[in-house]
Amino acid sequence: MADLNYNHLRHFHAVAHEGNLTRAAQRLNVSQSAVSAQIRMLEERLGQPLFERRGRSLVLTEAGRIALDHADAIFAAGRELVATFQQGARPRRALRVGALSTLSRNFQLAFLRPALGRADVEVILRSGGAAELLTALAALHLDLVLTNQPPPPDALTSFVVRRLDEQAVSLIGAPGLCPPGLSLTARLAGAPLILPTLESGLRMGFDALIDRLGVAPTIAAEVDDMAMMRLLAREGLGLAVLPPIVVRDELASGVLMESAKLPNLTETFFGVTVERRFPNPVLAELLRER
Repeated sequence: MADLNYNHLRHFHAVAHEGNLTRAAQRLNVSQSAVSAQIRMLEERLGQPLFERRGRSLVLTEAGRIALDHADAIFAAGRELVATFQQGARPRRALRVGALSTLSRNFQLAFLRPALGRADVEVILRSGGAAELLTALAALHLDLVLTNQPPPPDALTSFVVRRLDEQAVSLIGAPGLCPPGLSLTARLAGAPLILPTLESGLRMGFDALIDRLGVAPTIAAEVDDMAMMRLLAREGLGLAVLPPIVVRDELASGVLMESAKLPNLTETFFGVTVERRFPNPVLAELLRER
């Protein structure tokens, strides 16, 4: 059996990351026809199609994703080999993390802190919507997605969901909205509330709580972004239903206060990955610490 031609693999690797023959050819300083020929020979060698065309873009097939995973590891090993003999230097390893744009920044920072500032690690953090981030994860463009909503079952992609943390949820507000000595029911009924949107799991739990207590609250705002809820609470618009970690600095400074804890109500944070033959070792270290 003939050995793998690594020149073919190098051309495939460029196209897989560029998603386009023209850009890959420019990067490699060769013609598009030469790139196409190299990929065709690699597909013949592996016996599998590696790309499918969608419009003007080339999208990896399942076999292509597996091949790219191997190619990434092979070329990373090559870079490490070269660096080993260049004054003992080691290349920086990239950790690519996607975070739901509405997720607590304080939680993200707490999770990533062990990797931040390391000389051998470059943290690349991307925010966005759940569908966008999970698509990037499935295409192996991300190592991890941080979210507070686990993804729905997907017949095409086997997501691995890990529970990273669970935070109690409280009523948080400006000091003037947090008088002492009131019951939880009185606090819920006596001040306008800043709530998560109806689609969130946290909101469903909160609605069940006020139904049990028989409270009809005044809703000042419904917001899907924890950072915006934090800002509205700072403006004194109402009491926000938030995990204290979201407003840790404001609680420490006294700008905001914890008016009351909400019983049996928690916000759960998840880390979503996909099975990989060569998982990122930096990510493995972070997950072991949780």
